[in-house]
Amino acid sequence: MRVSYDWLKTMIDIPEDPKTLSDEYIRTGTEVEAIDTVGESFDHVVTAKVLAKTPHPDSDHMYVCSVDVGDKNLDADGNPAPLQIVCGAQNFEAGDHIVTAMIGAVLPGDVKIKKSKLRGVVSMGMNCSARELGLGGDHSGIMILPEDTPCGMPFAEYVGSSDTVLDCEITPNRPDCLSMIGMARETGAIFDRDFHVELPAIKAETGRATDDELSVEIADEGLCDRYVARIVRNVKVGPSPDWMVKRLNALGVRPHNNIVDITNYVMMLTGQPLHAFDLSTFAERDGHRRVVVRAAQQDEKFTTLDGEERVLDAGMGLITDGERPVALAGVMGGMDSEIEDDTVDVMVESACFNAGRTSHTSRDLSLISDASIRFERQVDETGCVDVANVTCALIEEIAGGEVAPGYVDVFPAPKTIDSIKLRLARVHAICGADIEPDFIERSLTRLGCTVERDGEDFIVTPPSFRPDLPREIDLIEEVLRLWGMGRVTATIPAAKNHIGGLTREQKLTRKVGEILRACGLNETTTFGFAAPGDLEKIGMPAEGRGCPVVLMNPLVAEQTEMRRSLLPGLLQSVAYNEAHGTPNVHLYEVGSLFHGRENASLPKETKSVAGVLSGQWSEQSWNMKYRKLRFFFGKGIVEELLAQLRIEKVRFRPVEGEGYAFLQPGRAAEVLSGGTVLGWVGEIHPEAREACGIDEVVVAFELDLDKLIKGARNQENYREFSQYPAVEHDLAIVVDNAVTCEDLERRITSAGGKLLEGVRLFDVYRDPVRIGKGKKSMAFALTYRSDDHTLTSEEVEKAHQKIVTKVCKGVNGEVRS
Repeated sequence: MRVSYDWLKTMIDIPEDPKTLSDEYIRTGTEVEAIDTVGESFDHVVTAKVLAKTPHPDSDHMYVCSVDVGDKNLDADGNPAPLQIVCGAQNFEAGDHIVTAMIGAVLPGDVKIKKSKLRGVVSMGMNCSARELGLGGDHSGIMILPEDTPCGMPFAEYVGSSDTVLDCEITPNRPDCLSMIGMARETGAIFDRDFHVELPAIKAETGRATDDELSVEIADEGLCDRYVARIVRNVKVGPSPDWMVKRLNALGVRPHNNIVDITNYVMMLTGQPLHAFDLSTFAERDGHRRVVVRAAQQDEKFTTLDGEERVLDAGMGLITDGERPVALAGVMGGMDSEIEDDTVDVMVESACFNAGRTSHTSRDLSLISDASIRFERQVDETGCVDVANVTCALIEEIAGGEVAPGYVDVFPAPKTIDSIKLRLARVHAICGADIEPDFIERSLTRLGCTVERDGEDFIVTPPSFRPDLPREIDLIEEVLRLWGMGRVTATIPAAKNHIGGLTREQKLTRKVGEILRACGLNETTTFGFAAPGDLEKIGMPAEGRGCPVVLMNPLVAEQTEMRRSLLPGLLQSVAYNEAHGTPNVHLYEVGSLFHGRENASLPKETKSVAGVLSGQWSEQSWNMKYRKLRFFFGKGIVEELLAQLRIEKVRFRPVEGEGYAFLQPGRAAEVLSGGTVLGWVGEIHPEAREACGIDEVVVAFELDLDKLIKGARNQENYREFSQYPAVEHDLAIVVDNAVTCEDLERRITSAGGKLLEGVRLFDVYRDPVRIGKGKKSMAFALTYRSDDHTLTSEEVEKAHQKIVTKVCKGVNGEVRS
């Protein structure tokens, strides 16, 4: 919300220095992103005088002018030199004083003035109209200044048009601050001062009554809470007055014509979006016209004011004349009903459209407007009639319109506002400060609340324009932010027999991050929201993940659900990095997942840890060559994580099929602890990578953090080191290709008994001729050791032979000679 300092001054007494006001806004919760000066756009714009005007040699409507800009343009000797400018305006003569934008000027609308050629003649600037300068709606000719105007004076200095604008970031819970009146009220509460606004009133109502000519029907009450319509006849469409154009420009609103500008002006003044329709474009039957608010049909088409034809989804709100659409409810009007230069009769709409439906429409169509921003934050439904009257009064005053008697007001279900008991003791307890009762009453009253004393407590009725104040705690927050959180004395929280510290879950969660960072991964945080079809896009089944948790009011159209897996967000990070020239990506994330449940008020929330590896560990160097990251790098990280957490009975089970269609067959595994599935690790399937726009191979894993914490042990069982020497033997067994290393290691360990200290695979060999087709040789290094004596060769040979016999029999293998 842009706040004009000059406009605000007409409503309330404020500090001379805008920085002081900005600091107070920030202190009380309204961020100020910038303090701008409107009129800085007049840099390189000066007053000038036309010295000569000659017809263009190759045009019947343009002129070549010699323009004196004083000392703003000098020749080689340092003397003032006129500029040659080609101009198409018809309302000036030699000797007139004008406004000239020289090369380098940037006019409102980001119009940049450059050296140019117009039909072969060089032009060194532009002679400006009021509209091009953003000072009025008149563009019939250039601005003509008084004869005594000096040449070469900066135009901002001459016209005195500079205005300071505070660019405020309004939080979504404060729709009342999306207006000048709202900001004046907020300023009054901050500085404990009264504010005043003079609103115009309708002088006379003439002609046929509005409700006699027009009817309003809300076919879908879920779309619109209230709809007010008024008619103004015999308007004269033209430029807006300079004072209005100046205020609109300061707030970043481009002027159009007086009717449209009035609706925008009143919206910026009150926060209530309005729309003006050309009444003649509405279908007429027997001298009567209709307004019908209904939901769009699936794939219904509508052309908005920006000239773009839009395909609508079922449920989007439409304003129709009973036969065809004329506007997107709460978002934007239509091409066929806009105000034109020949418009005579106008229908003014002042409505309150449903916040959620408006938000969905604007975001699904990627069509964000000033109106939709206000409607999706909730507009005050009680002010529709008053705002419509102000709008009609301005049309009557500025455009010479005749206001029809009465109005049509469809208000199906007016809301009631409950009073709240505000306890003084509760205010003091929550704030940690003894805030004076008079300050509490005065502050809430200035914010628009109705306050009554109830002993030492208060009975507070929030205003209809503050939907964010439904509870006592909300009122306490308002009091504290105005009083000043910085004034609260810092104290140590009271506690008895309690020592602060992290819980076991918090410690283990942090340890998981430490281990993964030690493994070379970098922590990231992706959005907790997801797009519908995120899982389907990569081939990850939704089965077992619950139903999607859909957001009622999503901030982004592409993120309408809560995530059910960390993988899609991490793959987006890989794709983003790869697209920006960073192929080596090593990321992990610890985050929450949300699984919807049938007939449950809340979803099931679980914690998960996931990681992705792409490219290689680092760039190649002259003395170090890095291998591409593949499945076993990811498996090694998972093994290290589980080992550091001391999780027992860890094993990996090959996976394939529909349940893991997003993983590359033969390069993926489930991670288990005993019979509990902890998660999975594997290479992402090429089709899934292609769907995400990733070229490099990606290794990923995702583990259930809750299960990891449950299975983790705080300490290892102590075992003394043996002082006796170890004996090593190699064992190479030829087995079928289907036999896994894990199976062989498990069998060797089981058969080895107490004397077998370690098993390590050091070679895998395949040769159809020497080994046999469909066979492989797996060689293990076996370490034998006793805790209480030096092993003899007979003991080792006996234990070794037992392993060979049992393992070969169990897997139908044979010892490779």
